[in-house]
Amino acid sequence: MSEELSVGILGYKFMGKAHANALQRLPMFFPDAPETSLDVVCGRDEDAASEAAERLGFDRVVTDWADAIDQVDVFYNLGPNSVHVEPSVYALENDVHVLCEKPLAPTLEGAERMAEAAAESDAVAATAFNYRFVPAIQYAKNLIEAGELGEIRHVRANYLQDWLSDPEAPWTWRMDADTAGSGALGDLGAHSIDLARFLVDDLTSVSGHLQTFVDERPVPGEDETRPVTVDDAYSAQVEFANGAMGTFEATRYANGRKNANTIEINGSKGSVKFDLERLNELDVLLEDDRGFQRVLVTDEDDPYVEHWWPPGHVLGWEHTFVHENYEFLSAAAAGEADYAPGFVEGLGVQRALDAIERSDAKREWVDV
Repeated sequence: MSEELSVGILGYKFMGKAHANALQRLPMFFPDAPETSLDVVCGRDEDAASEAAERLGFDRVVTDWADAIDQVDVFYNLGPNSVHVEPSVYALENDVHVLCEKPLAPTLEGAERMAEAAAESDAVAATAFNYRFVPAIQYAKNLIEAGELGEIRHVRANYLQDWLSDPEAPWTWRMDADTAGSGALGDLGAHSIDLARFLVDDLTSVSGHLQTFVDERPVPGEDETRPVTVDDAYSAQVEFANGAMGTFEATRYANGRKNANTIEINGSKGSVKFDLERLNELDVLLEDDRGFQRVLVTDEDDPYVEHWWPPGHVLGWEHTFVHENYEFLSAAAAGEADYAPGFVEGLGVQRALDAIERSDAKREWVDV
């Protein structure tokens, strides 16, 4: 692929660093990836954006996201959830490829607008569910599709962190419903739901529960507190379209759990279990096994691993973004409108998030 794609990003902190790092690694390890130029960073604070552009390797800065979109081939929407809708829709209306961080929007209505814009655009629209691109998850997907687990009956998916266990931990935008939409549900639960939909099937009905443990938190650098208007934790029972049953949980209050994104799938013939804190491993039980076997997914014939190191030389969290960017940019260069996970998949997850919130409000099972 010889045509170079110019890239612009909105948002240059946590996710900005992750994607900029991935873009710079691509030509070194994936020589067949499309060529890219890191063109423009968009941010409201010009000085801070200029510092970020220099650090992340971008050429210039703008303060208006429309200006950035008008000048690039590919737009990365990495800002807070409240700015996902309008810039992404504008980009798609102008046939600029979009990768948007998850959850797709703060509300179901916003996600529906984005999915409609994607359906009407010639550009590729991607939702950034990077954990699909972990080699161990791809390995599990291959086992399930090959029928090695048989009929899927149970799914257990948890995403546990502890960074808010201290009630004096500072307030951030992630604790504001207007900006984030939801708390642990959208930030962490979106990943669990996407993995379950990717590996198993659509969710059809849910029974959900949300909880906020600390109602206000101190504002950094100020002698005041602000209210916490999102959930700190959620749990849900779910029914899948294929008849499987599932349980989901996410929290920011699980002391000792830093980034424990786990999913276990039990079938009539076997089971698999994955834990992000042991990213290179997959626990596998097949039909004739007496117990789980721990597979180190680092061999050259494992998904994506031929591009990296010799067997046993493990990959890290940042490599998931390299794989994600490889797939997205390859689809963008080829004009593959059916890329997944696209906005269709992002909307599917958003419908499940919305159903869990509705279920909590009604205290009853609801359809997705």
